[in-house]
Amino acid sequence: MDKFEDVDYWKGIVLYGLNQATYKIALGKTILELASQDKEAVEWDHLSKIYLDNYIERLKTNYNPQQSNPSRKTKMERIIDSLNKGLIDFERAVYSVGTEAFNDVVPRFQTIGTDKDIVGEKFYHFDFGKKLYLHDATFQINETSKQELTDELDARWSLLEGAFSLAHGDFKLSNDVRDVYLANSYTRTNITGNIPFLQGYQGNTCFYCGERIGDKDVHVDHVLPRQFIQHDEIWNLVLSHSICNMNKNDALIGKHYFEKLVARNENIMGSNHPWKKKIADALGDNPIKRNKSMLYHYDNAKIVLKNNYWENSPHYNRETDPFFKRLITKLNNR
Repeated sequence: MDKFEDVDYWKGIVLYGLNQATYKIALGKTILELASQDKEAVEWDHLSKIYLDNYIERLKTNYNPQQSNPSRKTKMERIIDSLNKGLIDFERAVYSVGTEAFNDVVPRFQTIGTDKDIVGEKFYHFDFGKKLYLHDATFQINETSKQELTDELDARWSLLEGAFSLAHGDFKLSNDVRDVYLANSYTRTNITGNIPFLQGYQGNTCFYCGERIGDKDVHVDHVLPRQFIQHDEIWNLVLSHSICNMNKNDALIGKHYFEKLVARNENIMGSNHPWKKKIADALGDNPIKRNKSMLYHYDNAKIVLKNNYWENSPHYNRETDPFFKRLITKLNNR
């Protein structure tokens, strides 16, 4: 059996990892940079800062998509967007990198394909949120092959961005639309307190499939994805099964669901509930204005989310899906 050198394992990680985003490439550059600084035990905030600096430098002159899914931006893109717009300061950005962006990439970096056992912990081990410890193999490959490996990382980063750009279509227009919502965004709030109010207009039925929701299975969902709309306003919230919520994820809903949401909101506006003022303030003081406002948001969502429809179809409707009706009936009766 051929013997692999440390540099071969590193190249296997970079070239044969399942890169659905550029996180792994940026971490590779960060690790080599830290090795050049003779950092063996790296404080988490220092790791986060170097990683953030790599992304800032990359996106400063080359703002291309950083992941394959056109419906989303990576956490790193969102952190840098917020930093550039003055919504957070640099210290907060570093903190967000360390607590949120590292959740997957640090544990999964030393993986070839889906196999973690090939590489093991050859290049580092870590105490999440505290320190990352570089191993001898990292210093060895940095000493003998740093320029080659750095060039390879840069080439791989460009290759991924090129592939992602093809999937994203008009990326600049999508970003312009996202920026409109990001400028007015606010931190995610606990939306479960809306359940009693929403039940008054939905009963115990799921917005998406129309079937009964069990008491322990109630989810509050953003019809237009929260990742796009950047707020938790009541006009966009509905109750759903957990399975419907999780399956829909950040996909675009078909127009029939949009029209159902419009009708639901008009139902609320016909009541005397104090929250009707929230809808009027957000969307308008008459049905024509509210419909126009909601259609504006829906059309913008289509620009950003493109053809990433739920179940890959603008016509998909769980209320008319016979398989799902049988499935949810079975799940509800367990």
